[in-house]
Amino acid sequence: MGVHEIGPRMVGERLMYNRAVRVESPRSWLFVSGHEARGDDGTIACKGDMAGQMRLALQRLGQTVAEGGMTMADVVQIRVVTTDLADCKAHYTVLMDELAAVRCRPASLLAEVSALSDPDMLIEIEAVAVG
Repeated sequence: MGVHEIGPRMVGERLMYNRAVRVESPRSWLFVSGHEARGDDGTIACKGDMAGQMRLALQRLGQTVAEGGMTMADVVQIRVVTTDLADCKAHYTVLMDELAAVRCRPASLLAEVSALSDPDMLIEIEAVAVG
């Protein structure tokens, strides 16, 4: 399988996002629902803490990707939705650092919405992985 980055947008030496990712001959696809910062008890964790919710949402996303037999390096697209775009952008380096640490270089979307499914949620992240 070949993965080719198209139009990478860099911040210094770090990838902010790719405008596109071309995948040649994938063997399997994994479409991952939106993940949020839920604790083990099912409630939203890190209330009011955008960076904390980013980290936990990505951790939960990584667990699901692993259950699907892939790694975060196989993720080729993420969609990030937030209820507070300014706060999300202020902490976006957390997201970039977490993705870089697992060699994840996806095409991405960042959008603000008026509400998520739980009023304590600040962010939700969904993904597509190919292997």
